[in-house]
Amino acid sequence: MAELASWTDGPTKSAIVDFVGRVTAADGPDFVEPEERVAVFDNDGTLWCEKPAYIQLDFLVRRLAQLAAADAALADRQPYAAAAAGDLSWFGDAVTRHYNGDDSAMKVLAGGILAAYSGLTVEEHSERVQAFFAEAEHPSLNRRYTDCGYAPMLELLRFLETNGFTNYIASGGGRDFMRPVASQMYGIPPERVIGSSVGLDFMDGHLRTTSTPEFLDDGPVKPVRIWGRVGRRPILAAGNSNGDLEMLQFVDAGRGPSLSILVRHDDADREFDYVAGAEKALDEAKNRGWTVASIRDDWTTVFA
Repeated sequence: MAELASWTDGPTKSAIVDFVGRVTAADGPDFVEPEERVAVFDNDGTLWCEKPAYIQLDFLVRRLAQLAAADAALADRQPYAAAAAGDLSWFGDAVTRHYNGDDSAMKVLAGGILAAYSGLTVEEHSERVQAFFAEAEHPSLNRRYTDCGYAPMLELLRFLETNGFTNYIASGGGRDFMRPVASQMYGIPPERVIGSSVGLDFMDGHLRTTSTPEFLDDGPVKPVRIWGRVGRRPILAAGNSNGDLEMLQFVDAGRGPSLSILVRHDDADREFDYVAGAEKALDEAKNRGWTVASIRDDWTTVFA
């Protein structure tokens, strides 16, 4: 198969291929040793579809609805009421408001999310995630969530691996939600998944989830977490939203060659067309000359 076969020939594909060529040319001025070839990828909206709502949100909403059905005292409280009514717009609005600086609804949502799976062992949580992915489907794309990974980005992961890169996921999504499917979907092992997390307690030989937040791996926390886990400044990063801005800046500010990629969702026919939640990132990409990958113009195929 030709490298990056799902990418349209043009400036975006050329920017990727040229960058990889420069950092892997042993006799060139931009050569980077293989151990320093670290790439980081956001997940939601970068590696898999994030609309009309985050995939993890579907997983959590189902659990919140179960809790509301079992406890009448929860049925009239948010986020349980929205979950019981199937009102995904309430959840989407909470996320949008968060990216616009209003965290009032997000705090309510976070409280419910943190308590949803409290007390499970990490293995039990993983089993529930795997059961969800075994049957859950995207509400409008008529495909399983495991088939909602972007073909061009999967090709990019393989292309980078072939050229000596080590790929990491650095996402605002839950670490322990992504890990059970990261190897299957992306070929990225669980130890290279960096994400948001709750605290864990060690009890009777097991690790159990708590309702105490540990990290929200978003915005300026992303570079901090990347450094804490990897110990190297990545030379390539790909994201799609304002929450990825600092990660892209971290890569761009390195001393050596770097490539910051922003995926733009502008294809309503094959996926979705939206700018909300990415306005700052798109402005920064324009100002700094980052590579913007248009789904409409740069991807011949969207889904793997």
